[in-house]
Amino acid sequence: MEALADDRTLTIERSFRAPPEAVYGAWTDPEALPRWFGPAGFSCRTHRIDVRVGGEWVFDMEGHGLTFPNRHRWTELVPPAAAGAGRIAFLMDGLDGRAPKEVTVTLSPEGTGTRLRQVMVFPDLEDLALARSYDAEARGRETLGKLAAALGE
Repeated sequence: MEALADDRTLTIERSFRAPPEAVYGAWTDPEALPRWFGPAGFSCRTHRIDVRVGGEWVFDMEGHGLTFPNRHRWTELVPPAAAGAGRIAFLMDGLDGRAPKEVTVTLSPEGTGTRLRQVMVFPDLEDLALARSYDAEARGRETLGKLAAALGE
C-alpha cells in the first residue's frame, strides 16, 4: 500500500526579521544561495547553477571530511507580492539514482518580517527514516540559521 504524503513529510518553520522579498532573494540569487545553504560546518561547491523554473543547481556539499553530491531542480519560483506569500519549489536528489524529494518553501509576511515554512516530501518511508537517522530536522534548522546570518540577523 502506498504511504500517504503526510506520512513522508518533514516540515521546518522559522521567522526572519527580513522582509519576504529579501528572503526570496537569498534563495534565488545564484551568488548568494551557495554561500549560506547547508548545515553548520558545511559549504557548497557549485558545479553549475541556473535559478529558473526548469533550471538546476548541481553542487557538492562538503564538510566534516565528507562530500555529498546534490542537485536541486526548480519547479516553481513565485516572488512574494505585496502582502502575499512567495513560493519556491524544487526537486532535491543526490544524483545517486534515488527518487527525489519534493521541497516547497513558502515565504509569508509576518509583521515586517517573514515566516518561512519548508515542507519536504520524501519518496518513501525508508528515505524519510534515513533522513531522520542523521537528524535532518536539526540540520535544516542549522541551514536556516545560516540563512538568518546571511540576512544580517
